[in-house]
Amino acid sequence: MKSATQIAADVRSGTSSATAELERTLTVIEQRNAELNVFLYVDVEGARAAAAQIDARVARGEDVGPLAGVPIALKDNLCQVGVPTTCSSKILDGWRPPYNATVIERLLDAGAVAVGKTNLDEFAMGSSTENSAFGPTRNPLDPSRVPGGSSGGSAAAVAADMTAVSLGSDTGGSIRQPAALCGLVGVKPTYGLVSRYGLIAFASSLDQIGPFAKTVADAALVLEVLAGHDARDSTSLPEPAPRLVAHVNDGVAGRRIGLVRELFDGADESVVASVRAAADALRAAGAEVVEVSIPELALTLSAYYLIAPAEASSNLARFDGVRYGLRVSAEDVTAMMEATRTAGFGAEVKRRIMLGTYALSAGYYDAYYGQALKVRTLTIDAFARAYQRVDLLLGATTPSVAFALGAKTADPMTMYLNDVFTIPTNLAGDPALSVPFGTGEAGLPVGVQLLGPGRSEARLFAAARVLEIADGRP
Repeated sequence: MKSATQIAADVRSGTSSATAELERTLTVIEQRNAELNVFLYVDVEGARAAAAQIDARVARGEDVGPLAGVPIALKDNLCQVGVPTTCSSKILDGWRPPYNATVIERLLDAGAVAVGKTNLDEFAMGSSTENSAFGPTRNPLDPSRVPGGSSGGSAAAVAADMTAVSLGSDTGGSIRQPAALCGLVGVKPTYGLVSRYGLIAFASSLDQIGPFAKTVADAALVLEVLAGHDARDSTSLPEPAPRLVAHVNDGVAGRRIGLVRELFDGADESVVASVRAAADALRAAGAEVVEVSIPELALTLSAYYLIAPAEASSNLARFDGVRYGLRVSAEDVTAMMEATRTAGFGAEVKRRIMLGTYALSAGYYDAYYGQALKVRTLTIDAFARAYQRVDLLLGATTPSVAFALGAKTADPMTMYLNDVFTIPTNLAGDPALSVPFGTGEAGLPVGVQLLGPGRSEARLFAAARVLEIADGRP
């Protein structure tokens, strides 16, 4: 699979065509999707029409944009006009949105071709893409293992060479974790850098949309297209998109990078070895690497699993069988809503709704949700202090390489621990990315995580590019 950067250059120059690139994508999807369960819906007719339109514009000498003819996969919690959008849940069965998410508008305006919708953990609640109502997605690198979650379908699409890039959403690690397990670059942007308009909400103060790619340059290119103010999202930062591609090769000379003990303690030996090797590579490229400790991070997993379910219980109240999606008939409205939500939501979604509702209930709010918000403030302050001493932080993305399908489904707590290194950044609202570096068990990829203060994406991409080169991926 060519990079997105190369595809766009070839389509613009006439060396290739959007139609040819799309047909190559559709062929791979046809060959591998039945085995891997990556796409829930492939918009063959819509994608072919879009590709033909791009080719016609190129023939007329028009500039069709920085993603000219690039096929892209979309996580199925992003609204696209007329395309089934399910969040991998029975409760949205048959729903086709009447509008596009802002990120989809921006991709299409940049010349990208939307291929279809990818599988995810239901309503983005999970770490393995095994919580989908439509069956699990398998890791293309080893189909007996998970691709990570919740954006496992989007990660698998790129890892399987179905598309060069894809979009996911990251609430507690749902882009970075599957990127690590599938050997990809995955980016969680600064909160507010990318519009959430048209993203079906899980936890509104945590959710962010970002790209998956095989190269740092491709991830930077896609994020540059996605970013920038959107008046339809009240949390959108009131500023234009940053220049990112131009800074990918800036390097790390003179940067001070903190190796965070709490972001790799307890990880598998191979993961720890990769993180330390990444620190050596950054040091060799001219950065000063120092070990730092942020003890507050030990509290973040507990805080997250109160804040996120509390917001989910509120956001998911809208799925009631009245306006759209599934409706189970009953003798009155109350019984209909209960029957619809019972039949429509899966076990993990019900678990989190109940936990969140309990945490917000009278008599428990201060003890649980209120305390979690205090931990969030402590986390924000702790990161701010760390960034006064260093430019970036380094740690592991996940505690292990991709694990076997079914290995952790019986114990929710074991599954939740997969996000222990990614959750802190979501609570703080800062950016972070995962980049492949080294291998672990069975030769599977290890992802290392780079973290920075708000709006530091350009620095993160530059450091990630250093690691990409050091890992032998020029």
